[in-house]
Amino acid sequence: MLVISYAVMVEVTLYLNKSIDENAALYFEDGKKAKRKVVGVKKTLETFEKKKDEVVVSKHESLIKHIDNSKKQWFEKFKWFISSDGYLVIAGRDATTNEIIIKKHTDNPDLVFHTDMAGSPFVVIKSNRDDVKRLLGDDYKPIPKPVNELEDDDSQDGDPVDTRGFPTQTVFEAAAFTAVHSRAWKAGLGTSDVFFVKPDQVSKEANSGEFMPKGSFMIRGETNYIQPVMDFGIGILNLDDSYLVLSGPLDAVKAHCKTFVEIEQGNEKSSLVAKHIAYFLKEKESVKVDLDEIIKHLPSGGCQVKKDRNRKFR
Repeated sequence: MLVISYAVMVEVTLYLNKSIDENAALYFEDGKKAKRKVVGVKKTLETFEKKKDEVVVSKHESLIKHIDNSKKQWFEKFKWFISSDGYLVIAGRDATTNEIIIKKHTDNPDLVFHTDMAGSPFVVIKSNRDDVKRLLGDDYKPIPKPVNELEDDDSQDGDPVDTRGFPTQTVFEAAAFTAVHSRAWKAGLGTSDVFFVKPDQVSKEANSGEFMPKGSFMIRGETNYIQPVMDFGIGILNLDDSYLVLSGPLDAVKAHCKTFVEIEQGNEKSSLVAKHIAYFLKEKESVKVDLDEIIKHLPSGGCQVKKDRNRKFR
């Protein structure tokens, strides 16, 4: 046997009892075996990488939190939000729920909102804050506004408004909620005249010779008008042991949700908008929200997610 070493540190073994062709054939066979081993190793590595990715995805999915739709609050059958000041605000979804809200869920200390446009919901600020306290806890505090937003806030400019004892911010937010869910949103308007009255000014009794259809009420006495800014947002309200989708005026959503998206008027399908929002909430909060739950919170009449260069959607 003869061993030959080259400068590049490669050793070649030649068997002296074999011919040159036989030595070459041996190396050829060894090469084929080595090649087969390399192919086998590559396949093993590919299988390992695939299984590793599946484990990572499985682990990620196991960390995704789901909203428990079985634990519904009574007000979730309506449109609703919690104001920046911690007041529950409810609104009708249709004529039937308008009727239910005014007849069964409106008390004398509350405040009722509506517009002069047909098809607008009745919106009520609830003076009793027990439901919000039970939901958020006694020690709950809203997220403070950034300093730059406090300086730029001009949503309440104009003549002072008699808010009937409610915080001014809450009244303006309830008015904005009323406008967004009225036909003014679909018409592409930036604001709309919204009025508010005491509950005892709202009556089912029609004037002589008139008929009061389902979901409609007669307003009597003095009305107070506001022209709110129609902005809107949707976010995740993080509770101690669960989560809720919260939608409403942008300031209110910002006060209670660390993760949210701003919604503006547009012509995208509600299902597509809901997919964008669901993807964003899942990526940011690891919370999986049913698309139907999101669609339920969107304004009717068309909308879209407001573009943000720092926010990615699928």
